[in-house]
Parts: sequence; structure tokens; C-alpha cells
Amino acid sequence: MSMPKKTANIKYYESVGRRKEAVARVRLYILGKSNSASVGGMKIKAGEIFVNKKPISQVLPAIQEKNSYLLPLKLTQNENRFAVAIHVKGGGRTGQLDAIAHGLARAIEKADKETYRPILKKRGLLTRDARIKERRKVGTGGKARRKKQSPKR
Repeated sequence: MSMPKKTANIKYYESVGRRKEAVARVRLYILGKSNSASVGGMKIKAGEIFVNKKPISQVLPAIQEKNSYLLPLKLTQNENRFAVAIHVKGGGRTGQLDAIAHGLARAIEKADKETYRPILKKRGLLTRDARIKERRKVGTGGKARRKKQSPKR
């Protein structure tokens, strides 16, 4: 396994993850000797994840949520290598969670393509989940697939 290439002036790897209406902007900060990154006036240490300037444990506290967003980091053994800052907006809780996982996977892939891409691709973490809300059709009485009731007799 080759070591990741030396980066000259890149401070972070950035990518966008999406799911339904949710969009997550993910930055993996490369830590130098100080072992912390300054993000928007906050110090983030290696292994810490912040979502909208709050620790992720406050935003997504459930255990299954934690397993979901940590999966890309665990598979590539990068739990404590990066300081992670995420801005997420739109959608609901599940959409945001999946958008975060998608964004993390894409950012990790940028860090070292040859090593991490096959691992993440195999688990389907790089694929954008295309399922979105169906548009409402005309003459359906408020829902996408509902038919209007027809009067009998």
C-alpha cells in the first residue's frame, strides 16, 4: 500500500454529498504539526467532526446514525486522520445523514484515489442515491399517484 502523496499547499479536501433535498458540503482538513485546524473561529482536532459548527454527536446522536456517517472513515481507516467540517442544508434528518455519508466518501476518495476508491465503490458509498420526491400530477387531487374518486351511479 502506497503512502498518500505529499500535498504542497492544499489545506483540505472538499466535496459535496447529496440525498433527496439535502446537500452536505464536506471538508477534510489535513493537519500539520499543530494537530488542529482553525475553521470559522473554531479549533477542530483530528478525529473531530463538526456539522454546522456543532459537534456531530449533538446533531446526530443515535447509534445507527453514528455507524452510518462513520462508515466511509472506518472502511478506509481514517477515523483520526482528518478534522472534518460539514455544512449541511435542506431536506430532513435521514436525507442529511445520507448526504453527509456521501460527501465524506467523495472527499476521502479525493485524498487517495488508487487506495480508497475500490473500497468505497464496493460498498456503494460513492453512488448518488437518485430517489427523489415524485412530482405531483395534474388531476390527482393533491398527491402524485392518487386518482380522483369517481362518483358511482
